[in-house]
Amino acid sequence: MRTKRRVAFVVNGTPGSPMGSRAQSFARELEGAFDISLLYRQPRKVRAIGEMVAALRSSRPEAVYVFDVAYSGVVASALHSLGTRCPRVVDTGDAIFALARSVGGRGVAGLMLTAALEQFGLRTANAVVVRGTFHQKLLAKQGLSSTVIQDGVHVDAFRPRPAEELRRRLGLEGVLSVGILGSSIWSERLGVCVGWELVELIRTMKGRPVKGVLIGDGTGVPRLREWCRSYGIEDQMVFIDRVPYESLPEYLGLLDVTLSTQSNDVVGQVRTTGKLPLYMAAGRYILATDVGEASLVLPEAMRVPYQGVVDRAYPARLAERVEGLLARPEQLKAAESLVGVARERFDYPVLAARVHEVLERVLRA
Repeated sequence: MRTKRRVAFVVNGTPGSPMGSRAQSFARELEGAFDISLLYRQPRKVRAIGEMVAALRSSRPEAVYVFDVAYSGVVASALHSLGTRCPRVVDTGDAIFALARSVGGRGVAGLMLTAALEQFGLRTANAVVVRGTFHQKLLAKQGLSSTVIQDGVHVDAFRPRPAEELRRRLGLEGVLSVGILGSSIWSERLGVCVGWELVELIRTMKGRPVKGVLIGDGTGVPRLREWCRSYGIEDQMVFIDRVPYESLPEYLGLLDVTLSTQSNDVVGQVRTTGKLPLYMAAGRYILATDVGEASLVLPEAMRVPYQGVVDRAYPARLAERVEGLLARPEQLKAAESLVGVARERFDYPVLAARVHEVLERVLRA
């Protein structure tokens, strides 16, 4: 019997992080083809590099697959390859220099290091995986080839399910619930966080049979709560703390409409975002910015124009769409077709087959 090739998945994150979940999902799908070891980043970067190098030397992989362009995983895999010529695959979902520049707070030196890390990680890899179609096109303009393997979802695990009792407990009966899932981190530079457009939407629709739902935590939540108090819409917003991954399908069932918002710049254009496949697999109606992967997979009725980094007029456009759904609620049934699209484009078995092809290619080379 043929011996399985050894592959190390180097994860720039914890086991419970989004990258940890992506790596674990691929590992489960590929366990019959490869002998896969999972290495996770420890909190302290310098120490994490040393520990990762030691673990790689011990496991002696024939290929290394790095999840996300971050110092620990990229540097550790590069150091390991110096003495072993072990091929490396780098999997990235962001244009990290553009993201750092947009968010701010790193200073000139920090931005230069981020740019150097991104270029080093991508240009020294034997293969590059990106999670968005527009990212592939961006790198092609820079002379870099890549394979698109989007953010994924276990479609069967997120199948639509009823949530009537939970809706009753949270006071969502008899209203159109509009929600968003994600960590809400406040940006001083931009003056927004995840959920800002939701609160502004509810402000615009004050008194209408609509309630907003934010599922997640972070430094932005207290700001959003304060906005709600100042706007007098506290009774129209529901804040739910971070929910365990296995409970997400039930909580997504609370939402009649979900929001997926990306800035209309390089940062947003290159992304799929992990939330989009979840919403689709759960059969939720989506109102998304007409940016990035959403512009390729969603019907026109679910795509909303967005300008620039922070579009202050965007909530008003959302309100127009929500008013249309209130007038014609039968339109919500269009979301049922999204489950099939998620199965075709974002299901982990489909994506893992592409990872298999990439690994076989670098191993042959």
